[in-house]
Amino acid sequence: MARSMYSYTKSVLERVSFDPNLFCKELEKALKILLPYEVDQLTEWLLQFTKEKPELKQCLIYIN
Repeated sequence: MARSMYSYTKSVLERVSFDPNLFCKELEKALKILLPYEVDQLTEWLLQFTKEKPELKQCLIYIN
């Protein structure tokens, strides 16, 4: 079964979460290619994921 873009995006974001600048760049790219319902899913995931990583909260401006 093919991997969804949403799942792929999540795994990329998890891997680059050590660097807030890189995380923001990858998030920006993802928002351009994901479908609207996937953006909604990603937004929910991001809100949970960034609770544990406050240094990444600056990137949430891209989803608002």
